[in-house]
Amino acid sequence: MGEWLGVAIALASSSIGGTAAAITRYLVGGADPVLLAILRWGIGFLCLLPCALVLGVRWPQRADWPAVALLGICFFGLFFILYNIAVSYTTAARASLALATLPLHTMVVGAILGAERLTARKIAGVGIAVLGVTAALAAGLAQSPPGAWRGELIMTGAVFCMAFYNVLSRPFMQRSSPLGFLTVGMGAGALVLVIAGILKGSLAALGDFSAAQWVAGVYLGIGGGALAFILWVLALARATPTRVANTMTVNPIAAAVLAALLIGEPITPNLIVGLIAVFAGIGIATSEAKT
Repeated sequence: MGEWLGVAIALASSSIGGTAAAITRYLVGGADPVLLAILRWGIGFLCLLPCALVLGVRWPQRADWPAVALLGICFFGLFFILYNIAVSYTTAARASLALATLPLHTMVVGAILGAERLTARKIAGVGIAVLGVTAALAAGLAQSPPGAWRGELIMTGAVFCMAFYNVLSRPFMQRSSPLGFLTVGMGAGALVLVIAGILKGSLAALGDFSAAQWVAGVYLGIGGGALAFILWVLALARATPTRVANTMTVNPIAAAVLAALLIGEPITPNLIVGLIAVFAGIGIATSEAKT
């Protein structure tokens, strides 16, 4: 029951994350990758910190703080700068499809680090999901923006950051609490992003934001930042990293639907066919009986 609950929570997180991809694509013309990351994690951290203080969460042990902060900087800083760069090259749906290779990366990283045992069923499920992603990207190449492959390549490379975060975070959460771990990591990432934004002059673009862009930016922080990742770490605390990561394959659905509404990005047949394979992979990977 715990594994299935973790998967259900991760599905909700991945769906919200998909809408954040569409919002990022909407904002990318008026903000650089650093500012987009600041909006997402700066606002997200400002939402998380009061919740953590009011709830009296168990914070990471003092000896764990450097590692937790480094994980936060790697994920909330480096990964999401690359994520925002990737979205600027391609559509929200295609970027999210590339992000959906996360299960494969997580499975490989988990096996390398000895954090999770591979089984034939997990390999088959993840393989089907990733093949669905690959087929959808390849079939829709003609309808994609010029140079879209750059965004998808950057996203695929950046996913390794999230894979290491998924695998390495669980022991720290077990020694503290999911919300305490998340708050420290997100705070470290947000601090580095704000310093980078000040040095780079990224914050100046906020003065030109319209009311609609401010609404989108606030949603990016509250929904795509705080809520999505509260759910994500709760899922990681209850299910194995590969099973949690496999839910990332629903991300393109939410991204495609919202991007179609906001900026008119098309929902193509190849995307639908690819997502059918993705859901089949999720079902296979998460239905394995425990021994």
